[in-house]
Amino acid sequence: MSIFQFLKSKSFFKQIAIALISLVLLYFILNFWLNITTNHDQKIQVPDLHKITIDEAERKLKELDLDFKVIDSASYNPEYPKKSVIEQNPEAGEYVKEKRKIYLTLNPSKYRDITIPDLNGRTKRQAESELQAIGFIVGANYTYVRDLGKDVVRGLRHKGKIVNPNDKLPKNSIIDLVLGDGNK
Repeated sequence: MSIFQFLKSKSFFKQIAIALISLVLLYFILNFWLNITTNHDQKIQVPDLHKITIDEAERKLKELDLDFKVIDSASYNPEYPKKSVIEQNPEAGEYVKEKRKIYLTLNPSKYRDITIPDLNGRTKRQAESELQAIGFIVGANYTYVRDLGKDVVRGLRHKGKIVNPNDKLPKNSIIDLVLGDGNK
């Protein structure tokens, strides 16, 4: 039997009909199964979790049958309570399905600690620039000590106590400079 005769035969058309019916049946079965398993019409509105503690957020999310995961702690923000939610994904007001994970970013309990650099022998201007660049606040209370170099850094103080290079202080701490007075 040649290929052209086979294409004109009843068995070929019978096989094509079986294949088409199988495809249509498979489409309807998959569509029905996906509608059942994916909760197609379900909508749960994500609550606003900003500025609440992780325990309160967990309670709210469990009531709605949602999961959560803490992905990070951001830079400390003094406008938010300690260990409260700063960001969430998906955002408040969006619609999700049950068991969806809500990703939370928390506010740390304090600013991160920064290592104090060795500024001894630097000028006042250099020291102020470097301290501000790494996140410290330079205080206006300069202490002058007897030294040959005028406005040369001879030490650092935080809340009246001497701090040494490689000590750690929280970001935004106020550091006062101990400077040389320029007298012999």
